Amino acid sequence: MPRLFTGLEIPAEVAERLAFFRGGLPGARWIEPSDYHVTLRFLGEVDDGLAADVDAGLQEARVRAPLTVTLDGLASFGGDRPRALYASVVPTPELIDLQEEHERIARRAGAAPERRKFTPHVTLARLNRGASPEAVARRLTEAGVFPRLIFVARRAALFSARTSRGGGPYLVEAAYPFAAGGFPPDEAGP
Repeated sequence: MPRLFTGLEIPAEVAERLAFFRGGLPGARWIEPSDYHVTLRFLGEVDDGLAADVDAGLQEARVRAPLTVTLDGLASFGGDRPRALYASVVPTPELIDLQEEHERIARRAGAAPERRKFTPHVTLARLNRGASPEAVARRLTEAGVFPRLIFVARRAALFSARTSRGGGPYLVEAAYPFAAGGFPPDEAGP
C-alpha cells in the first residue's frame, strides 16, 4: 500500500535558503532540502482504490489562481517533548481554503477525517529524545532573524513517501496545476 499525502512543493531556491538552518541541534534528523514541502492532507497508507479516488477528486478540484506562500519563522512542535523543527507558513485564507478542499476530497474518497488542526509548515528536522527543549530553544535563538521567504505555488501535488525513518524520500505521483498552469520550465520544483 502506498503512503500518500497532498501538498505544495517548495521551489529549489527557497529550499536552498531553508537549508541554511540545518545543523547545530543534537537529536535532529534533518530532512533533505529536495523533500521540503507543505502538507495539505496526510492520507497515510491507503489502498489503490482510495488513492485513485483521491487522484480523481484532485483532478476535478475547483479552478483556482496560483497561491502566494509566505514562510515567516522557525518554531518547533512538541513543547516539553520537541518532535520537529519547522519553518512556519502564514495561514492565508487562500491556503486554508485549499487545505479544506483537500480535506473534503479525502473524505469523499473514504479517508477518515483529519483530527489535527491544520498548522501550515515546512518540516526541517524530526527530533528524537536527544533534542532537549533547552537545546531546541537555543537553536531557535541562535538561528537569528528568519528572512521572510515568499514563493508562488502553481500546483498542488499528490506525494508518496517511501518507507524510511524520519520522512522521505518523497515522490510526486501526480500534479494538479492551478489556473495559470504548472511550473514554467525554470521553476520545475523537486
